[in-house]
Amino acid sequence: MPMRTLLVDAWKAWNIHSGWIVWNLFLAFIPLALSVWLFRRKSRSRSILWWVGFLVFIAFLPNAPYLLTDIIHLIKAIRDYYSVWIITLVLIPPHLFAIIAGFEAYVISLINLGYYLHRQGVGKFIIWTELMTHALCAVGVYLGRFKRFNSWDFITQPDDLARSVLNDLTEKRPVLVIVITFVVITVLYWMMKQVTLGLVLRMRQARAGGTDSGENSDTDTDTSTVL
Repeated sequence: MPMRTLLVDAWKAWNIHSGWIVWNLFLAFIPLALSVWLFRRKSRSRSILWWVGFLVFIAFLPNAPYLLTDIIHLIKAIRDYYSVWIITLVLIPPHLFAIIAGFEAYVISLINLGYYLHRQGVGKFIIWTELMTHALCAVGVYLGRFKRFNSWDFITQPDDLARSVLNDLTEKRPVLVIVITFVVITVLYWMMKQVTLGLVLRMRQARAGGTDSGENSDTDTDTSTVL
């Protein structure tokens, strides 16, 4: 295949199958940015602005694990019979990067939330908060992928959104999809959380030196305060 033809096909494949990446990653990083402002600030006061930011954080958080479902774009692209070079070099890398980066944004957002709960003296509720968040995000992912709702529909279409949730929760298939999504999010979150915390600890040990890190290893392994 001539190089020019290959480049043209690669550009077309990118435009058709990868145009969603930048926008979806932007939406996924909104809750990450908000988690830093909400949960990592020195002040513990919660103003009206803080609560507004928290509601926006909750509304946009499902956008991060939602990227897991964007694997369907990659599957569709592979089925379009592009050359092995386009699939391997143009389609697979950005899709995998977007999926991993989006879910990592979700992991760090919840680690920041856990850090905040620990500072508030309610660290014992971190696990339950994480599980509840996974459940809410599973519902959000379902609404986004199958019902095509967006985060801002909480404000623009609250009645339609509430009606859809109530109807779907009374049917077996939507509930099954939500449960499976919850399990996938929970398992992947636990795995990536361990990897993330492990990398942070390794970086801290490298900076502090082997002796100091060994002496402080007991405190550094507190998952609510590592990041």
